[in-house]
Amino acid sequence: MAMNGTGNTRGTTGPVDTRAEALVASYERAGYGRVMPAILQPAEPFLDLSGEDIRKRMYLTAAPGGAELCLRPDLTIPVSRDYLASPQAGRAAGFCYLGPVFRHRDDQPAEFLQAGIESFGRPDRAAADAEMLALGLEATAGYGLATPDIRTGDVALFAALIAGLELAPAWKRRLVKDFNRKTNLALDLERLMLGGNNARPEYQGVLAALAGSDPKGAHALVTDLLSIAGINAVGGRSVAEIADRFLEQSALGASTKLPRDVRGLIERFLAIGGDPDESAGELRALAADANLASELAPALDLFESRNGFLAARDIDLKRIKFSTAFGRGFDYYTGFVFELTDPSRTGDPLVAGGRYDGLLTRLGSAEPIAAVGFAAWIERLNAYGAAS
Repeated sequence: MAMNGTGNTRGTTGPVDTRAEALVASYERAGYGRVMPAILQPAEPFLDLSGEDIRKRMYLTAAPGGAELCLRPDLTIPVSRDYLASPQAGRAAGFCYLGPVFRHRDDQPAEFLQAGIESFGRPDRAAADAEMLALGLEATAGYGLATPDIRTGDVALFAALIAGLELAPAWKRRLVKDFNRKTNLALDLERLMLGGNNARPEYQGVLAALAGSDPKGAHALVTDLLSIAGINAVGGRSVAEIADRFLEQSALGASTKLPRDVRGLIERFLAIGGDPDESAGELRALAADANLASELAPALDLFESRNGFLAARDIDLKRIKFSTAFGRGFDYYTGFVFELTDPSRTGDPLVAGGRYDGLLTRLGSAEPIAAVGFAAWIERLNAYGAAS
């Protein structure tokens, strides 16, 4: 796959990291082609798709013509964009990388190295998920950590649960989007229980009027009003995004109260965790109790199949700390997610990733494309190696 980028494996100033180079070379031997996406990227995909944590840490700039650009804060979106622009788009293909990413971090360098893999178009999703975790474990082993803590989750299970509930579509979208932001999710559940709109009082009349209107007409009205007011963007969001959020608030405010038993079901679901095989049994029981067996079946089947592929790769399932409540803070994840951490410390993951089947469509693909990958934080792995 041709890349028209300026990425490199030395950061922008530092020397070659020999262990990181060896790690990526092992991914090349495993069949993943090495790529180097451009460091300077269009800002819009990251602002739209990454999530709040990335948005507030990005380094933004503008081209002379006004286009908003950024230093890439991660490599998943750049590799995905280049894949879609290549002749391989739509076909199964896997890529690996090593290069700098840029995020504001208190008391830490804004530029740091990431290595990783992105795998596109594989129909065998469960096997691909298991392969990503296995290759992630090889990364920590290469730095001397043979038995990291393994934490996993599955966004698709939560999405399937919410899809099966009797909730307004706007609330379903909101709860799934909030899954990676636990404070927001808790607040939304509380708000649903109360059945009220927590928007500012002066907005209530406008929101109530919009709640029952034609969605396209309401969107056009809000967009025009913002444009007339001279508002082009706020907080990295376009006028269209601001209008979407405003209309979502009107829909949420019109919703009825969440029955207590439904909230109890959601909380019961989010409390399931531990051994993945045992968790599968608990999830089957919950689905049966809630009459949601058919709604949850596809996600549960994939979950159980993944467990089988993990075991086939000699990954001890009892080492895995699975939780239905675990997410990674990126809006584009749609399924399996994982993090590998140093068991002797608390803090940030050494390796992390997951499945993002919806991202390629949101980046412009006419057809859905399965996608999964992970990133390894080289500075954290190096720090572990130096301390061990």
